[in-house]
Formats: sequence, C-alpha cells, structure tokens
Amino acid sequence: MTRVAAVDCGTNSIRLLVADVDPATGQLVDLDRRMTIVRLGQGVDKTGRLAPEALERTFAACRDYAAIIKELGAERLRFVATSASRDASNRDDFVRGVMDILGVEPEVITGDEEAELSFTGATRELTGRDELARPYLVVDIGGGSTEFVVGDDAVRAGRSVNIGCVRMTERHLVRDGKVTDPPTPDQITAMRADIEAALDLAEETVPLREARTLVGLAGSVTTVSAIAQNLPAYDTEAIHHSRVSYDRVREITESLLRSTHAERAAIPSMHPGRVDVIGAGALVLLSIMERVGASEVVVSEHDILDGIAFKAAEAAGAGK
Repeated sequence: MTRVAAVDCGTNSIRLLVADVDPATGQLVDLDRRMTIVRLGQGVDKTGRLAPEALERTFAACRDYAAIIKELGAERLRFVATSASRDASNRDDFVRGVMDILGVEPEVITGDEEAELSFTGATRELTGRDELARPYLVVDIGGGSTEFVVGDDAVRAGRSVNIGCVRMTERHLVRDGKVTDPPTPDQITAMRADIEAALDLAEETVPLREARTLVGLAGSVTTVSAIAQNLPAYDTEAIHHSRVSYDRVREITESLLRSTHAERAAIPSMHPGRVDVIGAGALVLLSIMERVGASEVVVSEHDILDGIAFKAAEAAGAGK
C-alpha cells in the first residue's frame, strides 16, 4: 500500500483525500476525505479571471489541507485543477499560490484528462458487479463543466462540456447580481436550451445512448440522492452506490426549481455552499437522464478524487 494525498480543485469546491492505495488490486482505504466550498470559479464565466477573494478562500483551504497531509505522512501529493483554472487568464496567480503553500505545482488538466480520472475513480471498484450492465456512462457534474465518459474496463470515449451547476446558475439565474429565487419559467427554459446544446456537443464525441448503466458523480448528484432518501443529514455510506429513479430525479428537480433559498437551505442534507446552485445541477442531471433514456442513476461518492489517488500511487510505484 502506498500513502498518497490527492487534491481536486474545481469551480465550486476543493477536496482532499489522503488514502492508502494498492493500484494493483484497486483497494483504497480512506484516512481523511474532506471538502470545502471555495467557489474558485466565482465570476469566471463573465470576467475570464479568478477573483481575488476566490483565490484567498482557496489558499486558506490549501493551508488547512497542508497541515493534514503533513500530519498523516503522505508519500506523494498530486494536485489537480479543473474547469475554472483552465478558463482563467490569471491562472498563474493560482499556480504560484498553491506552490507556495503545498510545494507542488497544480496540474491544470484538460477536459479529456478530467474525464479519464473521473471514470477511473468511479468504476475501479465496480469491476465484478454483474448486476450493473456495461458499458458505463460516467457523468461528473461539476461547478464549471460536466464530463461524459463511456467505457467498460477502460475509457472508450470522453468529452467535457461547460454546463456545470455554478456556470449555469451564473449564466441564467442571476439578475442584478443576485440569484433569482425561485427562477422564472423563462430562465429555466433558457438554461435547459443551453444544457441541450451542450449535450448535442458531447454526443458528437461520446456515444451517450450506447450506455447500459448511468453512474453519476459529484455534489449535485449526491445531494439529489440524499434528498431522494430523505436523509436527516448528509450520509456518505447511504449515498454511495444508491440508485435514484428517473421519476424521483424529475420530482426533486422540479421541486428545487420552484423553491426559495430558505426552503432549499432547510433541507437537512443540503450543504450551505450548494443552496444557490443545486437547482441548476439537478436540471443538468435530469436532462442527461432524458437524453440517454436512463431509468435510474447509480450514485458514486468515488470520483475524480479517487482517480487522482490511484494515478498518484501508480506513479509512486513506478518511481516517477
């Protein structure tokens, strides 16, 4: 087993996993797994730059994570940054700040690389589960982008498109600097059209409709699962590998898009950082299920973060 630390810095959140990993068997034992909402992608879709306050929130989380990584004695650290960092003209400020705090250069990966890591993290442990038909379609609904990957034991095709929950909220549900609460029918229609156009783009590369099992990743999907189960609090064990039917996803999405900020915040399993963006994230999930004809989504708590950890352990074993 190799002790590794993996950091996934996305548009909405930054997450840490410290784990003992055996890449040969696919065994991964969590030592510490945590998430902080930093909203790094605040305003990036409009300005093309990372906001100073967003950078500072992210660097504060990195300082906390550096202490945990040191305490647990990780042999190798890999830091991956995704959509917001790709899009920002001042991403060098982000890179320098991370290097100063954690001592490694963040890898600002491509959408294709993000898709492959998500697929690895989500499916490595599904091997041998005969009740889940292949090929899988893994969808990772992030803050700035959504990754689509079709594969069996390995990736056959992948594509990243810009329909994350933060991006859709900022693009369609904000007026005069505030999130419309609840959104208007016209706003929802415009957002839905944007999502459908992105799905058309994804389908140019990825055979979405060939998938037999839909696997959903990241906070929008896991929160929908928590709501579907009426959990009194967010419960990773109850959410991991849960299944949510299309009808239930539709009901939850429609309810979220009708609700006010206060009503969404009162949901017991809702993270405060997702209150404003969960409606858009749920609509992305619903639109995907309709496009591929999925009767249910299999929800995974293991995603790109686990993929980063597996790849870090493989690199350590190879002496890279």
